[in-house]
Amino acid sequence: MDAHSGQLTVEPVTPERWGDLEKLAGERGFIAGCWCMWWRESGQGWTARHDEGNRVELKAIVDQREEPGMLAYLHDEPIGWVAVAPRIEYPRLDRSAKLKPVDDKPVWSITCFYIDRRHRRQGVARALLDAAIEYARAAGAETIEAYPIDTSVRPTATSGEIFTGNLSMFLAAGFEEVMRRGGRPIVRLG
Repeated sequence: MDAHSGQLTVEPVTPERWGDLEKLAGERGFIAGCWCMWWRESGQGWTARHDEGNRVELKAIVDQREEPGMLAYLHDEPIGWVAVAPRIEYPRLDRSAKLKPVDDKPVWSITCFYIDRRHRRQGVARALLDAAIEYARAAGAETIEAYPIDTSVRPTATSGEIFTGNLSMFLAAGFEEVMRRGGRPIVRLG
């Protein structure tokens, strides 16, 4: 499948799509029970809520109609996820020595991707990235930021390690690297 063949659609996660998100996340909650709450939690909160607690927290966000991310569908089957929201919703980024703010500019952040293993390396992540950019812009984002892995430096990174995306994908989408701390790029699209 080519993600740009017209068969793939991307939609914001709403309460009506919660079941699709659960289906995609599976019993493991994406990876090791994270439910894409890693950047939203403190270390203590993460430990206390791990797995089922994270699912409940993400569902509460969705139930409040905050649309914390987007789902990719192929023939009505959920096959991919991207988390996108204002950076202020991800307090763990601020506490990271590598990912702390570059400046005081308000930004939206793209923090996580998850693609069903049967659909990886087929353009789904890029389609999700394009949709996340469009979504953030429609919500008023002037600057969009992300924290990908540079696989030219870490060619053996596993799919679990590159949940924040691959640097080359962001550069191809027009993002520019604005900072690199401890080997970790921060990229922006202005």
